[in-house]
Amino acid sequence: MKKLLVSILQFPGTNCEYDTVYAVEKLGHDTRVVWHKENKLPVNTDLVIIPGGFSYGDYLRSGSIARFSPIMNAIKEYAASGGRVLGICNGFQILTEMGLLPGALKRNNNLHFVSKKQTIKVINNDNAFLNQCKKGDILNIPVAHADGNYYIDDWGYEELVKNGQILLRYCDNNGESKVLNGSVQQIAGICNSEKNIFGLMPHPERAMELILGSEDGIRMLKGFQNR
Repeated sequence: MKKLLVSILQFPGTNCEYDTVYAVEKLGHDTRVVWHKENKLPVNTDLVIIPGGFSYGDYLRSGSIARFSPIMNAIKEYAASGGRVLGICNGFQILTEMGLLPGALKRNNNLHFVSKKQTIKVINNDNAFLNQCKKGDILNIPVAHADGNYYIDDWGYEELVKNGQILLRYCDNNGESKVLNGSVQQIAGICNSEKNIFGLMPHPERAMELILGSEDGIRMLKGFQNR
């Protein structure tokens, strides 16, 4: 197993950074929490995780202010050079606001905050994130969001399908498509066409212990140590 150095970003309002530290260190890797006003990532960073929460209180729109934080210039450079970036929940929102992932996250279709255990289906595993899962696997991963309704236009959706960029869809226990928040085609997670930037609304860092209901997050996060 390759031991990774994982840099975990922290903004005002982030609330999942230490859950993410716990999850990554449980897998045997090193972590660094990076404050949003820094302008460089730690040397030899192998993976950047932008965790969940409410950066800047979700003021204006989720992720719309965080995208302008000083550290994000370093993230853009890191991603452009092939560095791997994972955005979870608010992190996914930030990545779409930056244009590093296509589409946008809107208010849930019922206008309510949803917080529950949720089954999701693996659609594509030919990437550094989900290579420890099989296509069609059903994972039990918690969700907690008000703005998780993923939108992309028809042309963009066709590009996602063509390039194998759709990672996860919301489903029921039998793997059948299920509406959770109104996302286009029940999309729960995507990647960029180069497959080094990943975003999802569910929280794998909260699915690391059977006593808490699931350890399926281990299978997801383990993928990064194998690519």
